[in-house]
Amino acid sequence: MNSQLFKPKFGLYRFLMVIIVVLFLISTYLITFHLAKMSDPYIKEVLSLQGNVSRGYEIFQINCAACHGQFADGIVGPSLEDVSHRKSRISLIEQVISGKTPPMPKFQPDTQAMADLLVYLENISKN
Repeated sequence: MNSQLFKPKFGLYRFLMVIIVVLFLISTYLITFHLAKMSDPYIKEVLSLQGNVSRGYEIFQINCAACHGQFADGIVGPSLEDVSHRKSRISLIEQVISGKTPPMPKFQPDTQAMADLLVYLENISKN
């Protein structure tokens, strides 16, 4: 009878250990992935610069407004209102420069222009 009492505890212990190991591996992967992105020289420089919202607005109007709307409320491309609540700074930079989500074109502005655009994107909110 004693051996029956220990089997469920052992099974539960084993299950919890598997969960802990899986969570550890996932967190290790995410941290490694984030650090790898942070080591990208372009991203690193963009994040080190002070952006200018007014210049970011101008860059947006010239390069992005045709698809995302004059007020970033979406036309062909999705609405960008509160986009900084949905995407990290690194994800926003990668989205702009990668062109991995057609029909969005690949666009790689110089680092200061990207910093300006980034700060503008972070300040777009629903009114």
